Amino acid sequence: MIPLLECRQLTKKYGSITALDNVSLTLNRGRIIGLLGPNASGKTTLIKLICGLLTPSSGEILINGFHPGPESKLKVAYLPDVSFLSEWMTVEQTFNYYRDFYSNFNIDKAYDMLSRLNINKSMKLKAMSKGTKEKVQLILTMSRNADLYCLDEPIGGVDPASRDYILDTIINNYNPEGTILISTHLISDIEKVLDEVVIIKQGTLFMYNSVDNIRENNGMSVDSLFREVFRC
Repeated sequence: MIPLLECRQLTKKYGSITALDNVSLTLNRGRIIGLLGPNASGKTTLIKLICGLLTPSSGEILINGFHPGPESKLKVAYLPDVSFLSEWMTVEQTFNYYRDFYSNFNIDKAYDMLSRLNINKSMKLKAMSKGTKEKVQLILTMSRNADLYCLDEPIGGVDPASRDYILDTIINNYNPEGTILISTHLISDIEKVLDEVVIIKQGTLFMYNSVDNIRENNGMSVDSLFREVFRC
């Protein structure tokens, strides 16, 4: 079977600064994977390369055997770490926009998730709190029938109750044949849902391992290992 994601000696430079350095990585299907590392470690750069928003300086990426492009972008659902919707739009307008733009967007699934939040579909984004707006953006992303979901800091800057909702939404609504890649530095909040972790340190691949192996071989949680490696 073709791997879901392959990174082969992937390097990305911004002028004299190397954001990613010779990263080789293979991810398979049906996993929830934490992409871990401190700020400026290269996590967002890696996600943007996977999504085709950046081009490698050297090396290559394959998603379902394709280089980033029209074939791969339909299979990748991306949630950036910043707001990406127009403030004047209502929830209903964002859903219609996604339905028109993505052939794999399930609008019925989106409305089902929205109903649990008790949010009026006519409500405009500019009238929402930061946490509510992030939930709407998460609904849009998770309502796509994608193979790879790339979530960049989905629980950053929201309250603990919102974090629980976001994690529950992620677990219960992704394509079971797909994989979720969650970038975060809030390890303790998401460790319970992770199958594997990819740790990036100063632009290089420091570790790729299962959560169970880390606990068994290192005698500590992923959060404790992360704090030891980066001395948080």
